[in-house]
Amino acid sequence: MELEEWLLVLEKVRRERPLIHHITNTVVANITANITLAFGAAPVMAKAPEEVAEMVAQARALVLNIGTPSAPSREGMLCAGRAANKCGIPVVLDPVGVGATRFRTELVTELLAEVQFAVIRANASEMGYLAGRAVRPKGVDSEASGFGQAASEEQRSEIARAVARRFGTVAAVTGQRDFIAAPGRLARVDNGNELLTAVTGTGCMATAVIAAFTAVARDAFVSTAAALAAYGVAAELAAERAGGPGTFQAHLFDAAYSLTADQLRERARLTLL
Repeated sequence: MELEEWLLVLEKVRRERPLIHHITNTVVANITANITLAFGAAPVMAKAPEEVAEMVAQARALVLNIGTPSAPSREGMLCAGRAANKCGIPVVLDPVGVGATRFRTELVTELLAEVQFAVIRANASEMGYLAGRAVRPKGVDSEASGFGQAASEEQRSEIARAVARRFGTVAAVTGQRDFIAAPGRLARVDNGNELLTAVTGTGCMATAVIAAFTAVARDAFVSTAAALAAYGVAAELAAERAGGPGTFQAHLFDAAYSLTADQLRERARLTLL
């Protein structure tokens, strides 16, 4: 992966302003829409089964986030996912809390059986469950200790590889260090700040940024690494001005909105492994 290759993805998002269709949870709908806008894409949050296929046909990427699942959202997600595959646009899955309850676990299992995903983004506990590891989520979050360290770095990189192999997709395990895997490929992103663990929905926002970047790139591995590096740099810039979690969230939107390729070139810590 050439440095300039992933640096250019942000500029392409801002130039093309892709429409990103989100079917997401009620806790994060507003902030994921705002981070999508801040990075230069356009969000739409339609979820009614009666209209999702039509909306998908107008979008450049689809996010399926199962944070607050329901029977109607299940129907909408399946309909939208199938429509996205038919239209040839990338689908990004955020399997929030998979393994915590039977309903959400069955929903993720059904989605993975019915829909081809370009990217799956989750914390180590959720990804560990998808990889068949004995890592149980704590509610809908990974263990909070150690800046999201639900497993060792070696375990998290192997979990990413296992999910990528199992589902033929790009798998991103996010935490203190992000690991991005595709069959035969692995990268690590070392950007971010601990304040990301003090604000709800920051993982869901990362998923939204991945979708925006993947909408304009041919290589989902490159776009996912670029998105997480950009998001992590924005978090670092926001933390430098924040007085705590509340102001951090506001500064995160500002930092994403004003982020430049020069800042990414200077501050991004992205390593191919």
